Amino acid sequence: MNQVCEYRRKKKLSQMALANQVGVARQTINLIENNKYNPSLDLCLKIAWSLETDLNTLFWRKKDENE
Repeated sequence: MNQVCEYRRKKKLSQMALANQVGVARQTINLIENNKYNPSLDLCLKIAWSLETDLNTLFWRKKDENE
């Protein structure tokens, strides 16, 4: 599970606005947010930069203590 949707909403950006900033289609952002598409490293970096955060924050899944 990634945090793209959460950070995008915190920045008050629509999927379309984020897509325009990083140079992809709105559907690509939707697929990323729903974990149905694995973006390239370059796209991950662009998204993180646009959302003013880092890759680990957006894409690193923290293990639950129970796992």
